[in-house]
Amino acid sequence: MPRTYAGWFRAVAIAEAFSWVGLLVAMAFKYGFQQPLGVTVMGWVHGLVFTAYVVTCLVVFSPLRWRFGVLVLALVASIPPLASVWFERWANRRGLLTESDSDEPTFWGRVRYAVRELN
Repeated sequence: MPRTYAGWFRAVAIAEAFSWVGLLVAMAFKYGFQQPLGVTVMGWVHGLVFTAYVVTCLVVFSPLRWRFGVLVLALVASIPPLASVWFERWANRRGLLTESDSDEPTFWGRVRYAVRELN
């Protein structure tokens, strides 16, 4: 089991890519061999993993201190097949998958503070 935000992100990004491949293979069986059951199953699996990827991006961008543009790129990478793995490798090369030791509040910390102040 992953123990860091980066580890969770990597695991979900790779799972999202595998689910894309599974869905593409199932589509080939559906349209090539008239076997639609695979798309029914893999469509559901891919939808679940896709949702997990989006939620994971929204959770990890703050502790990993991604800029908003990086978050948008991570979310856009969920749409083309296998782009989530490309994004994970790109982010890793640029050091975006390491947690910084900054004392500055994270995005969600600022949101929590703003909500507390409004109450």
